[in-house]
Amino acid sequence: MPAVTFESVNPIVTVHDVRVALRRYQQLGFDTEHNESADYGFAERGSVQIHLQPGEPDETGGVFYLRVSDAEALHAEWTAAGVEGRFMAPHNTPYGLREFVYTDPDGIVHKVGSPLKG
Repeated sequence: MPAVTFESVNPIVTVHDVRVALRRYQQLGFDTEHNESADYGFAERGSVQIHLQPGEPDETGGVFYLRVSDAEALHAEWTAAGVEGRFMAPHNTPYGLREFVYTDPDGIVHKVGSPLKG
């Protein structure tokens, strides 16, 4: 039997308002799509696709890790975009990555990292 190859993962996060969340992802440089009849959204950038669904206030949130080529540059881009939420500044980790964290108003934690340079 041949080995199964995993091709991608698409996290599904629950948000207060799909339209508002999609606008935020547009500000962060994602292409977005809204299936209005199902009130379901997609935010895509490169090979990353995030699915968004509506939920009650106590059901929102999620955590995922985005591995990127340059976390420092992405932090600068995202903070300049003026999105709501909280940013933790880039820092070096003991496991060889440069990381930052963005937590959006829906409580979704976006951990972002890239290999340390040099």
